[in-house]
Amino acid sequence: MELDQVGATFGAVLRARAENQPQAVAMVLDDRVTDYATFDRHASQVANGLIGIGAGRGQRVAWLGKNSDLYFELLLGAARAGVVTIPLNWRLAPAEIATILADADIAALFVGPGFGPMVPLLGLPDGVPCVSIDGAAPALPDFIVWRDGQSAEAPASLAGPDDTVLMMYTSGTTGVAKGVELSHANMATMLASGSQRGALAVGPEDRMMVCMPVSHVAGTDSGLVGLSNGATVIVMAEFDPPRLVELIPRHRITWMMLVPAAIRLLVQHPAAAQADFGTLRTLVYGASPIAEALIEQARAACPNAGLWQAYGLTEVSGGGTLLDPASHDPALGKLRSCGKPYPGFALRIVDLDGAEVPGGTVGEIVLRAGAVMKGYWRNPAATGAAFFPGGWLRTGDAGWMDGDGYVYIHDRVKDMIVSGGENVYPAEVENALYGHPAIADVAVIGVPDAKWGETVKALVVLKPGAEADEAEIVAYARARIAGFKVPRSVEFIEALPRNAAGKILRRTLREPYWQGHQRRVG
Repeated sequence: MELDQVGATFGAVLRARAENQPQAVAMVLDDRVTDYATFDRHASQVANGLIGIGAGRGQRVAWLGKNSDLYFELLLGAARAGVVTIPLNWRLAPAEIATILADADIAALFVGPGFGPMVPLLGLPDGVPCVSIDGAAPALPDFIVWRDGQSAEAPASLAGPDDTVLMMYTSGTTGVAKGVELSHANMATMLASGSQRGALAVGPEDRMMVCMPVSHVAGTDSGLVGLSNGATVIVMAEFDPPRLVELIPRHRITWMMLVPAAIRLLVQHPAAAQADFGTLRTLVYGASPIAEALIEQARAACPNAGLWQAYGLTEVSGGGTLLDPASHDPALGKLRSCGKPYPGFALRIVDLDGAEVPGGTVGEIVLRAGAVMKGYWRNPAATGAAFFPGGWLRTGDAGWMDGDGYVYIHDRVKDMIVSGGENVYPAEVENALYGHPAIADVAVIGVPDAKWGETVKALVVLKPGAEADEAEIVAYARARIAGFKVPRSVEFIEALPRNAAGKILRRTLREPYWQGHQRRVG
């Protein structure tokens, strides 16, 4: 997306692409290929369909499913109608999804393959329409039939740059899910800035892979980067290493974003040694740090690809800092850095009061940019707590900056655990475990893991005379929360360390497991 397009809406950007390159392929999912003219027409039909079911400007619709080209049709169609799209994390438990849907007060739900049976468990109010994607629920209206029954005439412009286009739910340290409101302008600013820096600099000649979940900002960003710049976007329903090994050379992929755990599974897959990844010129990774040995493996497997590390937050439309390919030279000593801020992004390291600290001093990373969220949906208290005066967003990450302006993440101010690119908040897991009849007290921390960056560990204090083992605790958690949040290990201890105010001293609990690790995050 060019910088002069930042004031535009995504509906207008798509229309420009359709006019300039109508026959160029926009999206591919398996055997379904859609050119830009058709994609633009579908977006208008979706917009009219949403208007027809009463989804007006500013109202919200949700997507419950894995990655799909039809998700992006919904997103761009909703954007054209001024409607907000909420991509749900399909890995959540039904009760967790139900809580999000109730908070969002949705006008419609779009259900992907495999999730039709979940709909009755979500407690949707009577009258909320549900639409089936690719046969997800035969009893529900089919998306393509519904879409194709609508007018292809573009609706009158309903959305403005400051209107919310995307809302993504992210849990807080209290375990309460919060909807991050991102406007057209927020997203466009991030895409334009990333393009200017180089990581997101793609064009009509590029063929981009979307295999990270669209419920994460990186997955949705990847598709929007491609569609905004006229590239061909190839969509995988979910990350699948042997399938990806096959699709990269078949589609001659030039750009891809993966979390480090996915890079490891890709390059270490037995079939990767014989695969040709030579077309790949840009490999962006983020969500967690990467081992230097894995960087070398990625370079060997993708010899023509420039590696970019991206550190960002949903609250900043996925933007933050970038470590460019040149800075991946081990001789420069910057590999443990997450790079420098995006162009136009201001970044500081501050103390607990928000005052900037000297270079080399650890403090909280704060950001200010046009890509920063509008706020948390219907949650002014959480929105206020997320900012220091002057519009500085508190990232919750502790870090420091060297004399060359490179940022290094040291630890987390918040207690979030990042496991394989998924965010896990201890309070959510602790709340699930506290109901176990044998548990008197529990704390959850992240511990280092070679495969996933870090994994969830529960430290459990049993009630006097009670008995339980690790398998029992894990099974109890698995019945109540998403699988990626379930503890991978359980340790039984006598008591939890707490401060005078009664707060758990997580840093004390984490310390034995992170000794010898310079970077105290996964």
